[in-house]
Order: sequence, then structure tokens, then C-alpha cells
Amino acid sequence: MADSSAATAAVSGTVAPTMLHELLEITAQSLVRAEVTEHYEVIRELGRGKYGHVMLVTHRQRGTLMALKLLPKASTKLHTFLYEYCVALSLATHPAIISMFGIAIESSQYYGFLYEPALHKDLISIIKPRDGIPEPAAKHCAKQLVSALEFIHSRGLVYRDIKPENVLLFDPDCRLIKLTDFGLTRPKGTKLKLVAGVIPYTAPELSNTTDAQGVPIDSSMDAWALGVLLFCLLTGYFPWEQSLPDDPFFEDFMLWQETGLEKDVPHHWKRLTTEAALMLRSLLALDPAERGPVSRVLSYIDCPWRLEDGHSEEIAVKSKSQLSMSQE
Repeated sequence: MADSSAATAAVSGTVAPTMLHELLEITAQSLVRAEVTEHYEVIRELGRGKYGHVMLVTHRQRGTLMALKLLPKASTKLHTFLYEYCVALSLATHPAIISMFGIAIESSQYYGFLYEPALHKDLISIIKPRDGIPEPAAKHCAKQLVSALEFIHSRGLVYRDIKPENVLLFDPDCRLIKLTDFGLTRPKGTKLKLVAGVIPYTAPELSNTTDAQGVPIDSSMDAWALGVLLFCLLTGYFPWEQSLPDDPFFEDFMLWQETGLEKDVPHHWKRLTTEAALMLRSLLALDPAERGPVSRVLSYIDCPWRLEDGHSEEIAVKSKSQLSMSQE
């Protein structure tokens, strides 16, 4: 079990790279080396992704219900595993971030760590294509995500992986949700290059980067991804497939951002209220220096976000832009 005092120190102020490094070293020395089935009974799989999978388990002696994330050693560097675990551990005190049990294990085939299970799955499981989720639930999500992201940013970190699959549900109405998966979280100012394909959540400054040294990241990238996520919750589809000028949906959005004219509002944005459109235009400002902070959302919480007659309007959207398509 990792030293809890180190975790406490990590959340007491800005999480600097040196502090994370210290927590990494402590955790590396305290890894529990054991086969999973020695201490835990596997109940079922909770989820599976590109880099690992999550199992619902119980502790054989205590009977505690837990989620166990397993990362194959064959494809996962020890430092990569330790980094994700330590970042998650350092942020776990926030009510909208997944709670950790402080146990990191190493088996013959896997690295793993344990956290609280979310038995209502994740946000992607309740988003209806071309419909989204009920507006009250969307607002519950928005308030909690803003709080979690502000907490992460106050620690000098950028989350970098906002998407429905990483928002775990603890009730069907989204009154309690929690962020998970911190493998892509990095300190503010870290220079990053686009190493994978552009997806809807990718901020345009990263999508279009030509700098071989990469782009220094900051909280504005999380604001962009939050804007895309909120659009998905309210409509049931992505606003575009790629944040690149050759995507016709993104091209329409760029024109609207430039003019701000009612006649230039993209067709599939017209089921949103004026207030919701203003909120999202702020989060999705093309220039990161002009992009509103995630807290801007709170100014619009008491406003209506979706038009009542939105379901009656026929909206032409490419099927590949809908949420039913898996986005890595």
C-alpha cells in the first residue's frame, strides 16, 4: 500500500513534477507482489479499453467490493502504470474524482490498482444517439465536472481526457458522477505533439500543430473538451468528427465563431438555446487565449439549454459523427 502521507502532501498544494516523482518512488517500493486470485475474487468485467481492463472484485478476507484496473505488463511500462496510479491517488480527495484504496499490485502478467466501483457504468451508456440525456442530468454532470476540473487545474495539472467513457455514474440520474482514468494527465506547460489521430475532443491548437517541439498544454484544452462533451450530452452526437478545417461541420462552426451571426449558426446547433450556444461558443473559442474557463459553465446553469421542440426538427448529421461510433 502506498504511503498515505505522501498522497496527502501531493494534494495539499500544486502537484509539481518533483512531488509526483517522489510519490512514484515511494509507490514503486511498496508494490504488492501477488497474483490477483490470491487476494481477490473476480466477479465480472466492468470495462475494457485499448490499454487495459477493469474487473469488479471482492477482497477474499474482508469482502470489500472494489474495481481493479489491470494493465498488461507486456505492453505497459512500469513508470507509465505508476504515473497513472500516483496522479489518481493525489487527486482522489475530491468528491467528483474516483476514490482510491491506496493499493497497487504487481502480478506475473499485470500491474493493477484498486478503486471504488461504479455499478451504474459510465456516461456513454446513457447517452441516446441524436437525443443525449435529460437536461437536468446534463446540468448535474456539468456542475460536478467543472468542480473536478478546477480542482485538477489548481494542482497544476491538465486532465486531457474528457470523454463520456471516463465519467463514471453512481446513480442513473447523474446526481453523483466521478472522473476516472488519469493516464494522459500532465503538468501544465508540458509540451505535447499530436501522436494519434484528431478526434472531436482535440483542441484545434493541438490538431493543427506543426511545431516539432509540441504545444505547451494548459487548462484551455480541458475547457475545449468539456464544451464538446456538453454538446454531446445535449444532442446525442459530436459537433464534428475532427477539429480540422476540412471537416465540413467544423468548417461551419469556424464560420459561426468568426461572424457570430444568427444566419451562420450550424444547423445541428439549432436545438440549443441562445444561452447554451453562448456557453459552448465560449468554451470552444478557436483561440485558446480567448477560451472561457471551465467555470464559465456555472454562469449558465440556471438558464434553459435545450429547446423544447428540438426533437421535432430533422437534423442532418453524418452517422460517423454520432456517439454510437467508438472514439479512442
